[in-house]
Amino acid sequence: MSEQSKNPTLKKSDRREFIRIGTGVAGLFTLSGGIIKSFAQSCGLTAPQTSGPFYPGENQFGENTDLTFNPANGAVAKGQFVYLKGRVVDQNCSPIKNANVEIWQACASGKYNSIKDPNPAPLDPNFKYWAETFTNEKGEYHFKTIIPGAYPADTNWTRPPHIHFKVTCLGYRELVTQMYFKGEELNDRDLILLDLSAAERANVIVDFRSGEPGYPKEALVGNFEITLRSVRNTL
Repeated sequence: MSEQSKNPTLKKSDRREFIRIGTGVAGLFTLSGGIIKSFAQSCGLTAPQTSGPFYPGENQFGENTDLTFNPANGAVAKGQFVYLKGRVVDQNCSPIKNANVEIWQACASGKYNSIKDPNPAPLDPNFKYWAETFTNEKGEYHFKTIIPGAYPADTNWTRPPHIHFKVTCLGYRELVTQMYFKGEELNDRDLILLDLSAAERANVIVDFRSGEPGYPKEALVGNFEITLRSVRNTL
């Protein structure tokens, strides 16, 4: 099995605009401790990445965004449960409502629920593998899932845990990307992740932490902000 190491990233014009905006407004957003967070860092376009060979395609929509529970038998999936939430916004940081957010991923063993996956690792019959939802008025979405297992993508290449995203909304360009977990050693050697710039990598690597208000004390919660490009934006 081999995933593409050459995948779509921002065009050169996008990169120039990213740098221009960041330079022009960096001084406006000074945080405590002398850390500067620019407009470009908070609302720059989310970098597109390959969908991989295991995109499940269209399925019947369901409102269940919990991938960890099997309602047929009451059993739960294997692995570390995480709550994944965030917002979908435009380049002006305005929330985008009614955006369709799809996710798909491997189970805890690193196996996808696809006949195309040659990984001999076992499937988890109680894991859902795929889900979708629509953003609310504030552009917010959420899922409950697990940290997927790493898996061999090619000779001497093991992909780090990651979750695939596909985000679509009328008036915006479709985005396919991937989200990664902060602290995973394999992130530093992943060919797909390393194909992004440092700024782009920072936007798709999420820090999952416990102690988030409103969630179980032991739960790991991560926030993945996604920025879409308007079809009217030609930059």
